[in-house]
Amino acid sequence: MAQDIRELFREESRVSKQTMPKGHEARFLEKLDTELPLQKPSRSRFRMLGLAASIVVMLGLAIGAYTFYEGKEAGAPDKSKEMASNLKSLGDISPDLKKVEDYYLANINLELSKVQLNDDNKELFDSYVVRLEELNKEYQRLSVELTQSGPNELTVSALIDNLKLRLNLLYRLKEQLKDLNDAEFGQDNL
Repeated sequence: MAQDIRELFREESRVSKQTMPKGHEARFLEKLDTELPLQKPSRSRFRMLGLAASIVVMLGLAIGAYTFYEGKEAGAPDKSKEMASNLKSLGDISPDLKKVEDYYLANINLELSKVQLNDDNKELFDSYVVRLEELNKEYQRLSVELTQSGPNELTVSALIDNLKLRLNLLYRLKEQLKDLNDAEFGQDNL
């Protein structure tokens, strides 16, 4: 069963005496050049890309160094800026609370976007905006408390209640605007 590989090659060379027709390789290379012309990569193109990459890296390093040293030279960082960037939200406590917070914030923004403001309802809308700003400040205060003292049931509950109150306030505004528009529409028809 086992055969010597050298014998197999000798037999192969005796069996296969066929050669390619003359000029076959030249014709093949000519067709290859017409279909896929040889493209030499341009050295200047690679140099330009290398130069551009070097500039981007240098700019990145310069900006990074600037921001690093600027922070050190400024001395003690401003506590209010530091607190604002490190405030915890409900989403930082658990994914379920993040869903609740996102739900309320999305609905608050949706309801605000639906309000159609005109000269007749501007005063009413402004009064509700003032109340919403107060609730937003209270929410920020609660977020600071959450960040400083850690999550507890009272703070989390107060944050959720704040979101609920803001959404309910917007629903009430929407209802009053509807009533106001209905009253105007009724007077126009008389």
